[in-house]
Amino acid sequence: MTRTELRFRQIHLDFHTSEAIVGIGDDFDADEFATTLAHAHVNSVTCFARGHHGWNYYDSKLFPERRHPHLSRNLLAEQIEACHKLDIRVPIYVTVQWDQYTANLHPEWRVVNPNGSLEGTPPYEAGFYRRLCINTPYREFLKAQANEIMDLLPTDGFFFDITAPMDCSCRYCREKMVEQGLEPSDETDRKAFGLASLNEFMNELSTMIWARNPECTIFYNPGHIGYRHRASRDAHSHFELESLPSGGWGYDHFPVSMRYARTLGLDCLGMTGKFHTSWGDFHSFKNQAALEFECFNMLALGAKCSIGDQLHPSGQIDPDVYDLIGAVYSQVEAKEPWCVGAKPLTEIAVYSAEQFGDERVPATSSGALHIMEEGGFQFDFIDTEAEIEGYRLVILPDEIPCDQALEKKLAAFVAKGGSIIASYRGGLNPITGQYPAFFGLTFKGDAPYSPDFIVPEGAMGEGLRHTEYVMYKQGALVVPQGETHVLCETVIPYFNRTYKHYCSHRHTPSSGESGYPAVTQQGQIIYFAHPLFSQYAQNAPNWCKLLVHNAMRMLLGRTLVKHDGPSTLKVTLNEQAQFNRQVVHLLHYIPERRCQDMDIIEDIIPLYNVGLEIACERPVKTVTCEPQGTALGFSQDDVLHLTVPEIRGHQMICITFA
Repeated sequence: MTRTELRFRQIHLDFHTSEAIVGIGDDFDADEFATTLAHAHVNSVTCFARGHHGWNYYDSKLFPERRHPHLSRNLLAEQIEACHKLDIRVPIYVTVQWDQYTANLHPEWRVVNPNGSLEGTPPYEAGFYRRLCINTPYREFLKAQANEIMDLLPTDGFFFDITAPMDCSCRYCREKMVEQGLEPSDETDRKAFGLASLNEFMNELSTMIWARNPECTIFYNPGHIGYRHRASRDAHSHFELESLPSGGWGYDHFPVSMRYARTLGLDCLGMTGKFHTSWGDFHSFKNQAALEFECFNMLALGAKCSIGDQLHPSGQIDPDVYDLIGAVYSQVEAKEPWCVGAKPLTEIAVYSAEQFGDERVPATSSGALHIMEEGGFQFDFIDTEAEIEGYRLVILPDEIPCDQALEKKLAAFVAKGGSIIASYRGGLNPITGQYPAFFGLTFKGDAPYSPDFIVPEGAMGEGLRHTEYVMYKQGALVVPQGETHVLCETVIPYFNRTYKHYCSHRHTPSSGESGYPAVTQQGQIIYFAHPLFSQYAQNAPNWCKLLVHNAMRMLLGRTLVKHDGPSTLKVTLNEQAQFNRQVVHLLHYIPERRCQDMDIIEDIIPLYNVGLEIACERPVKTVTCEPQGTALGFSQDDVLHLTVPEIRGHQMICITFA
């Protein structure tokens, strides 16, 4: 089975249009539409068959009643024809769980809450956010529409939107649960059934589509790609990572999600938006510097680009929006040759806590992201099912449990020379309440004092003063066993802060007395008693970051990349094996909290004469700045040494081997 390769410069063109608006598509000009896209360097655009209001935008024979009542033309067919003439792909958008027309017509198909109420927007509130259940007869409608679209239209791909597992208590779900021996009143059973039902639906629909068109791309959008997609991977041709940093996701979301998604083996698109805030923000414009960063960060992390826009109900495309998009996509096009087929080079794997909770970006992942990126380290986020042989170091931050299967995997990893960093309860067996034996620690519970303090010693104190540093979050009390060395001790306060005894505004100062281990080492395993990663996510103490950096360098020695730029510089290393070269991406854009709602990027602050060291054993032939093609001087011993004269937002460095 073959799959069409994704393109680098996609538009996701929303078209959720109300029946209260007339003249839908009246001002659409097919040539102007396609030409505007082409001039903006767009080579793929997702266009609408059916949106959240429930209206169709093509001439349906099976469902003529669903045609938008004020649509003046066969809009989707005209969009596809015009775009195909200019070699622009047109994946087709179909909404799944939000459809106001269907929700009104068939309330019995809606998701039902455990208390018997209908899920979603109340009757007298604006919005179409009322979920439909895919275990109802709605499922057959979805299959019929997908088949009809393939009958009537050239179908490059499908983008099925709003596809999340539901905790549904409708009669169809309850009946199916009973058939499967599950208890509908049990929340755990309902949630497991909801996920299994969604995965079954996606596999069923994809199998049907691919039987007719093996090259059709298919993606089911839940608004986040994470751990649960490991089980549904084969229903997708690729992943599209919806992540508008200005609209509810935040700038941490995309890199955390992408660093995980890319380990699942499918091609990926990053998806941001041209909007100042989020979807449906008509007549707004994102700052160009922000849009550049978001797209170039996609390239740096191994994804292709998608920018969200919304077509006006009249059908007229906005030339000013595409001036902005074209200014960015022209640069993406110039950079593509150094991104085609590129694979990330990583040496560190960070276990994600998403597997064990409901958060898209757990605090431990957010903290780990910043600690890693700010040190220039090359890393992935993984789950406990991932293979780890290819990494040099794995990190279990703060709360990652370690069952028997993971313990066996980690033991084999260490036996082959791998290293581990764990913190707080990271690595505890949820049944025995203890760490693996090879950690050399006995867990006694939470530390008796908090906040307490740490005095960094030896290599662990590199870059830090030899003094006490407060550790705000409560740590663990551990007892070293065997040959485990205590690298740093805690220093305890006079007392814990209570109403009976307290000091000053916030917490009690140090008593100067040693307490219990803060950092230990057993061979290639370094353990921190405090939750440094979630602490860094909360208020970013520099000493927490440096402690982790020092531990990583102690275990790894030479790392893949090292630079002397500021901590705001993001560095990723990719390989294009087919061209016998590696590509370093250097990004320097600084999000600022200029308003209450979101972070803003407006200005590009250039960097000059940044030193780089790249670990590479093969002899280097040339080093160039790309896409400029400027040759750079370099020297090579056990590492490659070079200086980048200027980084203005984004700079690629191409290393070609002899």
